[in-house]
Amino acid sequence: MITTIFDLDGTLADTLADLADAVNYGLGKLGCPLHDYEKYKYFVGNGVQKLCHRALPDDRKDETEKLLEYFSDYYGKHFLDKTVIYDGMKECLDILVKNNVTLAVATNKPQNFAREIVKSLLAEYDFIKVLGGCAERPKKPDTAIIREILSSLPDDNEVYMIGDSDVDIKTAKCAEIKSVGCVWGFRGRQELLNAGADFIAETPQDIARFIIT
Repeated sequence: MITTIFDLDGTLADTLADLADAVNYGLGKLGCPLHDYEKYKYFVGNGVQKLCHRALPDDRKDETEKLLEYFSDYYGKHFLDKTVIYDGMKECLDILVKNNVTLAVATNKPQNFAREIVKSLLAEYDFIKVLGGCAERPKKPDTAIIREILSSLPDDNEVYMIGDSDVDIKTAKCAEIKSVGCVWGFRGRQELLNAGADFIAETPQDIARFIIT
């Protein structure tokens, strides 16, 4: 049995613009400087609270919770405005499904948003679990989310963590599973190489080619 556990933001879907717009909305409400989308590539990855903390000026970090409130209100209404599945990703998933590969999602994005995005944009695929950030479970790179996904699956299982940042690669290493780094995501090739990804995917089809062969 083979199981692929996908990160969401920067891996399955390009969510950056909606995340950035929501934080910038909150920053504007607080009278703080806004950031361009490129900056947000390095703010995301460790959950929305950390995203808001990183976006605030150094002398305004104590307003993280207030910014999070503004973010959550805006993002809850606009999280699918600009978010799209990456080109080639559905073709990759089609190949995996055709070869009886099990699909799952493990993300630090709040679980309710993660599930709505997968439901809205990838409804034709049967993900056994879509798990995200929640109060009951620590965030990646802690392996709790991986253990929960695998708890209902057979022990005889070849597992891959697929993501675009060092957080995903570290998660895989901690869980002692194989990792695939996606260069089209938010962080790029060098971070993935430095983190020690087992395989670097240039395109979504590379994921399927690596796993199936």
